[in-house]
Amino acid sequence: MRTGRCDMAWLEAGAGWPVILLHAFPLRADMWRAQLEAVPPDWRFIAPDFRGFGGTRALAAGDGGIDEYAADIGDFMDCLKLEDAVIAGLSMGGYVAFALYRQSPARFNGLVLADTRPQADTPSGREGRAAMRALLAREGTPAVAAQMLPKLLSPRARSEDPAVAAYVRRLIEGADPAGVDAAIAAMADRPDSTPDLPRIACATLVLAGELDEITPVADARAMDAALPRSTLTILEGAGHLSNLERPQVFNRALGDFLLARL
Repeated sequence: MRTGRCDMAWLEAGAGWPVILLHAFPLRADMWRAQLEAVPPDWRFIAPDFRGFGGTRALAAGDGGIDEYAADIGDFMDCLKLEDAVIAGLSMGGYVAFALYRQSPARFNGLVLADTRPQADTPSGREGRAAMRALLAREGTPAVAAQMLPKLLSPRARSEDPAVAAYVRRLIEGADPAGVDAAIAAMADRPDSTPDLPRIACATLVLAGELDEITPVADARAMDAALPRSTLTILEGAGHLSNLERPQVFNRALGDFLLARL
């Protein structure tokens, strides 16, 4: 679908109240397959690809910041005639959700923050982003996949669930290098969303993999404490991509949260 900003690609399932699922870096909407296959009654799950990922292409170059991705999602909702929705973001998807809330808080009738954090990158974090951009330029997305997989998945998933590890590797290696590079730069420059947390008025579900190395459980607990209407769920044994490692537990927590919205 052509919006005012993108040729937008997305996946969806179900019918009823909308939930927008925002994917992690450097994956695409396909990472939500396990959720799209288990949509609760009376809900509609919609998973768009961010610009430069999957089938979504920007109509014109922007400044590449996190606000660009958020504005794309707002425009996408307009084209689907969705005034509001539950917005769910995992990792980079959470960063985009924070930016969208700053732009259009009235669009949120619920928020799900999974394996993400509000803080901006530290100086060392930005140095790591720059190193990843250099690695991408030299060796492409396979090198990015090799570097990221140990951080994205728990040791158990990497050793005992080769199908999940292979799936994540395939999604990363299939990503457009230009889209990956733009997203790295956007994440490195994103603002600190911590001051926004007390102002988030909608009910919020915070989900975190117990073994997440990228956004540890301590970050999730601090975020939960700062949010006015928050529920925290820790997914035992899961790493950063908790929706892929523990889909049934993730889906149950998400479903219980949505049931309370009806």
